[in-house]
Amino acid sequence: MTEPRYRAAVVGTGAIAAAHAQAIRDHRDRVTLTAVADVDTERARTFADAWNAPAVSSSLDAVLRYRVDLVHLCTPPSTHAPLALQCLRAGVNVLVEKPPTLSLAELDTLAEASRETGAYVATVFQHRFGAGAVRLRRMAAAGDLGRPLLATCETQWYRDGAYFEVPWRGRWETEGGGPTMGHGIHQFDLLLSVLGPWEQLTAVAARRARDVDTEDVSMALVTFAGGTLASVVNSVVSPRQTSRLRFDHEYATVELDHLYGYRDSDWTVTPAPGHDDLAARWTAGQSETESGHAGQLAAVLDALDAGDPPPVTIEETRRTMEFVAALYASAFTGAPVRSGEIGPDSPFAARMDGTGAPWNAVRAR
Repeated sequence: MTEPRYRAAVVGTGAIAAAHAQAIRDHRDRVTLTAVADVDTERARTFADAWNAPAVSSSLDAVLRYRVDLVHLCTPPSTHAPLALQCLRAGVNVLVEKPPTLSLAELDTLAEASRETGAYVATVFQHRFGAGAVRLRRMAAAGDLGRPLLATCETQWYRDGAYFEVPWRGRWETEGGGPTMGHGIHQFDLLLSVLGPWEQLTAVAARRARDVDTEDVSMALVTFAGGTLASVVNSVVSPRQTSRLRFDHEYATVELDHLYGYRDSDWTVTPAPGHDDLAARWTAGQSETESGHAGQLAAVLDALDAGDPPPVTIEETRRTMEFVAALYASAFTGAPVRSGEIGPDSPFAARMDGTGAPWNAVRAR
């Protein structure tokens, strides 16, 4: 039996780390979990025992000495940029949980380091890799669905006050933003992967119910290249939780309704009159595999095999992160924001709250 080609490490053993470890286990013929690290060594050891990782440490420095090929970065958001930079400078590829950085400026620093070292950084946007999303992009690119006309994207989740008792949550300095940055980002990243480049957005954001520094609700109206219009809603104050996407094309409406991960059965297609064949074409070859980290890891390993940048590349990630920055910029300045408008000198490039959230100014008084 041949040894797996790649050696991986999981850094940070909070809740999301189990999804990464399971993805590695699902691809055990290609990659093996070699090391685990966490500042809480006992927690790291417990995690390593559960997932059969031979090496345990309390720091990334020690992990990088184990000749790993890929670091799965599962630490709190404010640590992503410095730890990813450390991996890149060591020549090690890194797969980083969302949000990948706290700002566009931090992301650009990682991009520069990647160019200099040849190591790659990829962001975990696993919903791009589910079978339904892949099918939708393929059929849309082939023109099977006609022109995209309208889309809606809703991430309406519920997080109570106890959720925000974790010290880094709900703070610009440590989480980078509210549901726009940390929750809805998966859904509108999938939206962007289907509809392509966005051109302009107008947004609002508010702190309605949670005692946090960031927003707990945001909304945006978006225009895409080609004229497609979309609305985006992000919330952590919605008791009936849902994650919904709807794409109205000329020939069919394609909808996804799920919560934290989807199967093919969570998608529906409603053909326009005269295009009834689309429903059967959509359901051909369906699977019940849930979208998740294993699907993205397979694509990452395929890219590494080919010597290509693994998905989601830093260039694709930047489009999504620029969307986040633009939403906050529009919400806090009251003006529409066009793609490319947030340059390196913009306050919204350095921090997602840019010129400052208006409710924090009220609180300060």
